[in-house]
Amino acid sequence: MQGARDDGLLTMSARERERLVVVRAVGEGRLRQGAAAERLGISVRQVKRLVRAWRSEGAKALVSRRRGQASARRIDDATRQHFIDLVRQRYADFGPTLAAEHLSQHHGYMFSRETLRGWMIEAGLWHDKPVRRKRVFQLRQRCAAIGELVQIDGSLHAWLEERAPRCTMIIFVDDASSALSYVRLETAETTRAYMLGLRCYVQKFGLPMALYSDRHSIFGKHDPEDPDPTQFERAARQLGIEPIQALTPQAKGRVERAFQTLQDRWVKALRLAGCCSLEQANEVLPRLAEQYNRRFAKTPRQSRDAHRTYGGSAEQLGWGCAEQYVRTLSKSLSCQFRGRLLQVQTGLSEGYHLRGAKVLLCEDASDMAVTMLHQGKPLAFKVFERHDLAERHADDKTLETRLEQLRRRPPKPYIPSASHPWRKALKPQLV
Repeated sequence: MQGARDDGLLTMSARERERLVVVRAVGEGRLRQGAAAERLGISVRQVKRLVRAWRSEGAKALVSRRRGQASARRIDDATRQHFIDLVRQRYADFGPTLAAEHLSQHHGYMFSRETLRGWMIEAGLWHDKPVRRKRVFQLRQRCAAIGELVQIDGSLHAWLEERAPRCTMIIFVDDASSALSYVRLETAETTRAYMLGLRCYVQKFGLPMALYSDRHSIFGKHDPEDPDPTQFERAARQLGIEPIQALTPQAKGRVERAFQTLQDRWVKALRLAGCCSLEQANEVLPRLAEQYNRRFAKTPRQSRDAHRTYGGSAEQLGWGCAEQYVRTLSKSLSCQFRGRLLQVQTGLSEGYHLRGAKVLLCEDASDMAVTMLHQGKPLAFKVFERHDLAERHADDKTLETRLEQLRRRPPKPYIPSASHPWRKALKPQLV
C-alpha cells in the first residue's frame, strides 16, 4: 500500500512534495485539517479533497494533471514566426531588450522581452553571454542634486558603421540623475570639442559645481611642477567650475556605463534614421538623448538645482570657452598666430599706446574664428596669410583621425622656394 501511495514521487515538483508531506500528516492523524489549510494557504474543504485523493491514488494524485500540456494562453505559432521573421530581417544584431522595444513601437508587439528572448534563442538569433567575474569596487553614492557633479568623456567608435569614418562622441552626464546633458559627434576627442560642449552646457543649464573627467592631457598636465593649466582647465576655473580627474575608469562609472548602452542602441538608431554623416547624426542626437533620458534617467534625491547662473554675456562666454593665447604687439601693431600675420586696424594716435602691449587671442571652438582682446575689449585687425602650418603633435585620441585624413589625401612633398639654400641640393629629386 505504501508503494502505491509513493508512486509518482519522481515527477513531483518541490511545491508538490511539500504539499504531500502536509497531506500525509493529515491522513495519518498527526496534523489537524485547519492547521494544514493555514500552512498550505488553501481552504479546509480543499484539504479534505486532497486527503481523499491521496488515500485512493497515492502521491500521484497530488501531481498537476496539466503538466506536459500546452498552456491555454500559449501564443500561436503564426504570431511567433511573424515576429521572428521581423527580427531576422530588420533587427538581427539587436539584443532581446532593444528588439522588443522596437517591435512594440513599430510592429505591434505586445509580449514581454523575456518571451522574445526565448524565441530568439530557439531560432539561433541570440546567445546568452557568459558571466565573467568582475573586480569589486566600492560604490559611491550619487550626488544629491543635479548640477553638483557632471561627468564628461568621449568615445571613439564606429558610430555610423561603414557609412562614415570612425568618430568620437562627446557626452556630459549628470551624476545625480544619469541624464545626458550634452551629446555631440566630433571627428576626434580634442580640446575644442570639450570647449564647445562646455559653452553649450552653460548656456542651457548654467554653471555646475564640478566637472569629473579622466586624466587625459586635455583636462590636466601630468607634470606636477608645471603651474600653467591646460586650456580646458583654465576655462573651467575662470567660470568658477572645479575640474576633478578620476583615478580609474570605474570611478566615473555613470558615463562609462552610458557609453556601453549608447554603443549598443544608438549605432542601430542612427542606422535606422539613415544618418551617413556627422552633420546628419548631430541633428538626430537631441531626439535620441530625450528618449534615453525618459528611459534611463533617475530622480535625484533632492529637488533643488545646484547650477549657478552665468552673469556674463554670450559673447564673453564664447571668449572664455575658447582657446586663448597671449601675444605681444610689435611697433607696427602686429603679431603672428598660426602662420598668419594679424595687424591691428586703428589710427596712429589711438594705436601708439598699443606698441608692445599684451593682447589675448581667442580662437572660437565652433568656427575657429579669432578675436583679439586688449584689457577685455575686442580690437579690429586684418589678417595677412604667411604660410600654412600643419599639426605636428598627436596623441592616442587624435592619431586615428590624422591617419584617416592621410588615407584620403596623402601628404605632398615639401619643395623649398627658389632662393632657399637647400633648393640646389634637392634639385635632382624635384619634379
